[in-house]
Amino acid sequence: MEKIDLSIVVPVYNEEENLRPLLAEITAALKDEPLSYEVIFIDDGSSDTSFAVIQALHQADSRVVGIQFRRNHGQTAAFAAGFEQACGRYILTIDADRQNDPADIPGMIAALDDGVDVVAGWRRERQDDFLTRLLPSRIANALIGWSTGVRLHDYGCTLKVIRRDVVAGLRLYGEMHRFIPALASDVGAEIREVPVHHRARVAGASKYGLSRTFRVVLDLITVKFLSTYSTRPIQIFGGIGMLFETVGLGILGVMGMQRLVLGVELANRPIVWLGILLAIMGLQFISTGLVGELLVRTYHESQNKPVYRVGKVLGGRDGPGCLESETVV
Repeated sequence: MEKIDLSIVVPVYNEEENLRPLLAEITAALKDEPLSYEVIFIDDGSSDTSFAVIQALHQADSRVVGIQFRRNHGQTAAFAAGFEQACGRYILTIDADRQNDPADIPGMIAALDDGVDVVAGWRRERQDDFLTRLLPSRIANALIGWSTGVRLHDYGCTLKVIRRDVVAGLRLYGEMHRFIPALASDVGAEIREVPVHHRARVAGASKYGLSRTFRVVLDLITVKFLSTYSTRPIQIFGGIGMLFETVGLGILGVMGMQRLVLGVELANRPIVWLGILLAIMGLQFISTGLVGELLVRTYHESQNKPVYRVGKVLGGRDGPGCLESETVV
């Protein structure tokens, strides 16, 4: 496979009017840059002529790569397919609606200096409706930053540049494409945020709505769990279980003493049932944590997946299994 510098990944869903102008803007932005590049359009089951336009662009320019899904799978799946297809040293993501400005691409690539692995765009002056887009976005950005510890102004900006080795470690599901900086940080990537232009949509229709906010919250819970407890589920489930168990047994102990020492009637006291419920729930949570530990070990050991990621190695010998075991007779 030919080595190139930059792979531009563009998810497409019913954007037939925007694809030609977008490619023209990308070409103009990179015309004077000493970079070889490819543009990967992923048609996410469009119902218009988007893929026909992609085919025409590919025939006119060999740097254009087209992928067509059999049905709509969502933007995250489109990114995953684009990342798998990409062969550039750097991978850039950009929306097909032309609200991201391709003129920002050279500056973002330049920001990938030593030590920086991900450059995320910040739409400082967004051209969107406040109630339906800006307000939910600000709430989501604050919530994601608080939960993951990676505080960015604009998680929703698609315009990002990522080093290839970082992309290779990402696994995207659901709506997790917007959590790419947090997922990259989890594997040790250095992240920088730079202001970019944002333009009003001139063609096509927006695919976003308030309903996406709820899906983002659910995926945020998944990201938080995977980044913090994926290798030690007993600590979260067991911790909750121990809390419930302690409170439940404490209630039952106090009630038992009242019954045995003071002769208090307990049959009609709801707090007794609360104690029993908490004790049972505590056992269930602890059991869930133990099952999770078994699953984690099966997941990692069956596929030889490490529980760590190495950045650099100084010295030593190349290749796995450098330490030879001794045979004991």
